[in-house]
Amino acid sequence: MKIGIYGGTFDPIHRGHITAAQAAAQQLGLDLLLLIPASIPPHKALPEGGADAAQRLEMATLATAELSCPAQVLDVEVKRRGKSYTADTLRTLRRQYPEDELWLLMGTDMFLSLQDWREPQEILRLVRVAAFSRTGDPEQQRFARQKAYLEETFGAQVTVVENPHVVDISSTRLRQLLPEGREYLPEAVYGYILRQRLYGTHAELKHLTPEELRPIALSFLKPKRMPHVLG
Repeated sequence: MKIGIYGGTFDPIHRGHITAAQAAAQQLGLDLLLLIPASIPPHKALPEGGADAAQRLEMATLATAELSCPAQVLDVEVKRRGKSYTADTLRTLRRQYPEDELWLLMGTDMFLSLQDWREPQEILRLVRVAAFSRTGDPEQQRFARQKAYLEETFGAQVTVVENPHVVDISSTRLRQLLPEGREYLPEAVYGYILRQRLYGTHAELKHLTPEELRPIALSFLKPKRMPHVLG
């Protein structure tokens, strides 16, 4: 079985994450996608007033409704104390899936700095790497050099995944745009944000139109139920 592993802060998870995951699932032929929200990311500080770990897990779960491949959200990093190091997570997953083909999915910045992560040799021993690249991206030469470097230095197995439907938004920028930036969010995730009053939103939920209530209603459903209810 081919399994994609996609970690991140996901504060909040948005359509940029979804389109990248879809591209990887299609091009790699993934049988399963694992989304893993970080508890304490080692490379950056969590913003004050942001979503807590449990809320980020909930939003990631809701977002799986928009994925065409089977997907699960794991709380392995949220349950583990301390910083969320990828090498620790991958050791856990390798024990759980000893015979399967594991792919670590990552964006441009993460891929180009992978050698500076904690235990890069161990990471690249445990998994293959799939790095997202925009079609026609001027970074392609840097991608090619980095791919060659990781393969020669660590014996890595690297595939560059073209993301033709890239959504160019960061979670940081999206938090600043809300609520006007709702088009960047899966509908149920936006409803959850309103319901929990995250990221400075203050919707008065008792005075919304039926159309405005739609994302909030979806946020109460399990992802597998959403297509049935919408139908």
